[in-house]
Formats: sequence, structure tokens, C-alpha cells
Amino acid sequence: MPAIVDEEKCDGCESCVEECPSEAIKMADEKAGVDADLCVDCGVCVDTCPVEAISME
Repeated sequence: MPAIVDEEKCDGCESCVEECPSEAIKMADEKAGVDADLCVDCGVCVDTCPVEAISME
């Protein structure tokens, strides 16, 4: 299951974008978004996000 971003929590810091090994996370309107087709379900973004806006639910 791909990572999910809670846009209300996301502060646009881009740490997840920099750390994503599959380049599945892009910024749009200052919020992170995950491309489910590129996401490899590694969880790096979940561990990297300082505001806990990303989950693997």
C-alpha cells in the first residue's frame, strides 16, 4: 500500500521529497503528494516527516 499524505498536517518542508528513493513524492500547491505507481512502500517518508503527515495505512 502506498504512502498517504495528510494535506492538513503537511507543512511543505520537502524532506520526504529529498529522501524518497523511488522519487514517488512531488510537491503540488506546497503540499507533498505520492504517486502510487512509483511508491515502493519502503516507509522512508513516514520516518522522515517531521510533522507526522505521512502514513502507510
